[in-house]
Amino acid sequence: MDKKYDVYGIGNALVDMEFEVAEDFLEKHNVTKGVMTLVDEDTQARLIDEINHEETIEKPGGSAANTIFAVSQFGGKGFYSCKVANDRFGDIYLEDMNEAGIDTNFKRQEREDGITGKCLVMVTDDAERTMNTYLGITSNLSTKEIDEQAIQNSEYVYIEGYLVASDKGYEAMKKTKEIAEQSNVKTTLTLSDPAIVEGFKGRFEEIVGASVDLLFCNEEEAKIYTGKDDLMEAREALKKEAKRFVITQGKNGAMIYDGDTFVDIEPYDVNAIDTNGAGDMYAGAFLYGITNGMGYAGAGKLASLAGSRIVSQFGPRLKWHEVQEIKNEATSTK
Repeated sequence: MDKKYDVYGIGNALVDMEFEVAEDFLEKHNVTKGVMTLVDEDTQARLIDEINHEETIEKPGGSAANTIFAVSQFGGKGFYSCKVANDRFGDIYLEDMNEAGIDTNFKRQEREDGITGKCLVMVTDDAERTMNTYLGITSNLSTKEIDEQAIQNSEYVYIEGYLVASDKGYEAMKKTKEIAEQSNVKTTLTLSDPAIVEGFKGRFEEIVGASVDLLFCNEEEAKIYTGKDDLMEAREALKKEAKRFVITQGKNGAMIYDGDTFVDIEPYDVNAIDTNGAGDMYAGAFLYGITNGMGYAGAGKLASLAGSRIVSQFGPRLKWHEVQEIKNEATSTK
């Protein structure tokens, strides 16, 4: 029986505010480069004031949301469980989801008063993205935001690793996986960020449990999670954690384990100016591929091409016509 959704995602709903900054700005303000750090609203506001940029670009984001958005752009059908407030940013967020054809839990649920989460993205000249995130109301995302019927109606669930940072989010991750497994829906987890893996390794191990069907991570996350300094050792160790997995390697492409063999995905040579959202786009394109008739190698190629386009521009999402060009290019060449 065909499922209504290709991918059901759950994660933090954040409105991104992205700026270019100099290296010394991060040093001056004691901001840890290259990772996501949770901050309070005052700290985030102070940093934005210090950047002193005339125009603030506000775009709906969040890691898993970007992935589900990509699935939809490529032509798949997605559902997203999240928590946004009954405020202006919440309006922006849900309008964006609706326009993309993505169903959410807010079709059945009322929004609460509060502040929708915001993510300050600072991009340095080396294309590295550094994030300071004020979670706002999404810090209270819980099992209440889970839509069991939508999970049962999906081919895959996609669980955002950032949720381990809150107790309620952690419980929501475990419950989502439990419902999926009971419903014979494939489970997918992303490790999200090296600092998160390091700080909450035990929780990740608890969620993975006996295994997940598909794991997404980058090289550093794979090493931290497995406790291995060597990437080849890390990938062997991951076989015990996930039935299949993808390790992204930035400019070196990616390695995919399809359950039997390793598939090396060649990189596309691009001038990277902003790595924000690259992993999210990769996962979205890959999940679209494997839920729409592609093998792991074909999906990996599509994802690699999409990721290369993301890093060559500012922002974590592509325009709709750009996605169609990528799709055509990836499927027209063998």
